[in-house]
Amino acid sequence: MDVQKRFELIKRGVEEVVTEKELHSLLEKKKSPIVYHGFEPSGTNFHIGYLIGIKKHIEFQKAGLKLKILLADFHALLNEKGSLEKIRKVAKLYEAGFAALGVNMKKADLILGSSFQLKPEYFEDVMKLSLRVRYLRAKRSMDLVGRKDDDPHVSQFLYPLMQTVDMKHLNVDIAFGDFAQRKLHMLAREELSKIGYKKTPIAIHHATMLSLKGAIRVMSSSLPQTTIMIDENPDEIKRKISNAFCPEKQLIDNTMLQICKHIIFGWRKELKIERERKYGGDISFKSYSELENAYGEGSLHPSDLKNATANMLIKILEPVRKKFSKAKVKKLKKEVEG
Repeated sequence: MDVQKRFELIKRGVEEVVTEKELHSLLEKKKSPIVYHGFEPSGTNFHIGYLIGIKKHIEFQKAGLKLKILLADFHALLNEKGSLEKIRKVAKLYEAGFAALGVNMKKADLILGSSFQLKPEYFEDVMKLSLRVRYLRAKRSMDLVGRKDDDPHVSQFLYPLMQTVDMKHLNVDIAFGDFAQRKLHMLAREELSKIGYKKTPIAIHHATMLSLKGAIRVMSSSLPQTTIMIDENPDEIKRKISNAFCPEKQLIDNTMLQICKHIIFGWRKELKIERERKYGGDISFKSYSELENAYGEGSLHPSDLKNATANMLIKILEPVRKKFSKAKVKKLKKEVEG
């Protein structure tokens, strides 16, 4: 694959690259740049919003990037997501989910944050960075990825500093994540050179998935009734989708359309709507733009869109359900839930 094809594959389906010029130049100079994506293991597993990033993991690997997945156990602890014991068990469930969805885990580096974040040189960099970052900037960065709180714990201000220093100690060329990570990535681009890192990480951002209740909040594993988990059973997927926010003809902040745009058409080339002849009969959409036009015009009813979306999600998540039905993973899941 030549540089231009790799460049286009990396860009496909993302919302922003900071900057495209830097990315193209990096691909010309380096055969296997390092792309990092950090996760805070929380709840009992991860939700379907993660599929947007996981699809890009697969494409990054096809484009020749070296994938480093950080399972940030200390970050989760600082953000009050439970005990370290539970967080590390959840991290193992994340690993199982990534593998089931098609990430080549043999070629990816899966890294637990605590494996390097207690080293003296790491904490020295955190202290150096703390002398450069003002309170209000750290709080703005943390509010987007953590818990908004009028009186936050001091631990939560360590979070953006550590995430920035992570990029140096993981030798990152590219930082990847959703838009909630943008301020942290910009902090890294501006400040890492001041603490001795010779690279300026390129930042790539994907869309953030709305909850099933619409724009009132984003999808979160801590709110299971407004979220679809990756190992959700088919009946529960259908129930949740049937109750989801999906106003007729509304294109903006419509959760069903967002799922179709970023997940269904990210993972499949076609969405088939099955309906009775008296309601127009079956119809297939080959692209999201076709689907959006039909929905905006009112020729596709919300209930038909919901049914098709639920059925396709069930198919996409089938490998995950199989993986999580195996004894070892099933036992781990029970331990996490218990």
